[in-house]
Amino acid sequence: MSRLIVGPFNRVEGDLEVRLDLADGRVRSAEVSAPMYRGFEQILVGRPAHDALVIVPRICGICSVSQSVAAAQALADLAGIEPPPNGRLATNLMLACENLADHLTHFYLFFLPDFTREVYAARPWYAEARRRFAALSPNGAGDHHRQATAARQRWFTLLGTLGGKWPHTGSIEPGGSARAIDAAERLRLLAKVREFRSFLERTLFGAPLEAVAAMSSEAELQHWHARDPMGGDLRAFLTISADLGLDTLGAGPGRYLSHGAYRRPDGALTFPRGLWRADTGRLAPLDLAGITEDVTRAWLDGAGEPVRHPSRGLTLPDADKLGAYTWNKAPRLAGEVVETGALARQLTDGQPLVRDAVARVGGTVHTRVLARLVELARVVPMMERWLGQIVPREPFCHTAPLPDDGEGVGLTEAARGALGHWVRLRGGRIASYQIIAPTSWNFSPRDAAGTPGALEAALEGAPVQPGETSPVAVQHIVRSFDPCMVCTVH
Repeated sequence: MSRLIVGPFNRVEGDLEVRLDLADGRVRSAEVSAPMYRGFEQILVGRPAHDALVIVPRICGICSVSQSVAAAQALADLAGIEPPPNGRLATNLMLACENLADHLTHFYLFFLPDFTREVYAARPWYAEARRRFAALSPNGAGDHHRQATAARQRWFTLLGTLGGKWPHTGSIEPGGSARAIDAAERLRLLAKVREFRSFLERTLFGAPLEAVAAMSSEAELQHWHARDPMGGDLRAFLTISADLGLDTLGAGPGRYLSHGAYRRPDGALTFPRGLWRADTGRLAPLDLAGITEDVTRAWLDGAGEPVRHPSRGLTLPDADKLGAYTWNKAPRLAGEVVETGALARQLTDGQPLVRDAVARVGGTVHTRVLARLVELARVVPMMERWLGQIVPREPFCHTAPLPDDGEGVGLTEAARGALGHWVRLRGGRIASYQIIAPTSWNFSPRDAAGTPGALEAALEGAPVQPGETSPVAVQHIVRSFDPCMVCTVH
């Protein structure tokens, strides 16, 4: 048996290192390390409660809106504040704008460039993949890579109108959005959403969004794909995936967590909250009391109690701790490893194509990417409807004082999955603030029982070719989870 250290990874947000034990040309076991410590949970302690709305977006420059939403919801929960309908709609639009931009970034800038490597030069799709997806190519290749980058830039101008700026949008409050939208702005926003729709329908899907979102089975997807195997970038991905067997690579734990996303004006969640289990094919309610964080293998001191609920969590660095290999804690739900992300959202919502694909192959590289693209096709039309539901000159934000003492929880869905903030106030100041980010769930280390995290287990069995120092299969599996390591080590 031999050991291989892969990292630092490029095209990943933050620092990531993966240590692999190899035997017979495959990964026997893996340890996933987040080697950077940042300490936002300590920075927040002792500060006035509203400081959280300024500080937590700075955790990350690519998912700052989701951090703002979770913080605002935690303070709203603590104070018993309910946003008005316009406030919910504006918040949904900001969160969806960021989440969909992340999906686009992942597909074109992080994931697809791996298939333009020389290792795939003999594949029949390689030349076309280079033409479309090569990153930073000096010879004119990477046409769709450049188009997606330009579309992303124009897409983010929505947040200039909705929230004043991006990243670190400052308009999200416990009571809604501090930035009202008037009738003329609503029309301009709708035009920008429809411009993004045009790019997706022309380049990514080669089909209307509604037609993609309406597909209900793998058989229907395969029939659609067979009509034009490289027509649009979703079909190109399906061609590559079938050729390389991406549906057999990187199997997840079979348990999928979603905190629920996009509250409607009446307060109901558009994407539901819960735990979807592949073994039963059913959605179970989410028991927040069952969430724990285990610091057994983290460079953190458990103060005699290494497993705690986040409402009682600690973040006490111990860089010399024996047996530790990451700054990431190990979140668990009722003691079990779960996976989170767009795949979990689409499974908990009962999207039939994604459920059919997972019923056949489980959570794999193929189904994770497919779920992100299905979510793109589903959410853009939702944004058009939300803009139509905004009532100009009606309130966008309710204000109310925060109590000096209390506890609150803010749950939302970032692009990469379930994000939770737990806050406790004492004497008007933050006494405790704990965050579990999506990549904390997916890239967790082993727990006290020695159970590997979702990515660690997904890497087991991955092929490693002779002479590979950065195995391409490992790269595909890691990127399929779309890690955001700076959120992980907040």
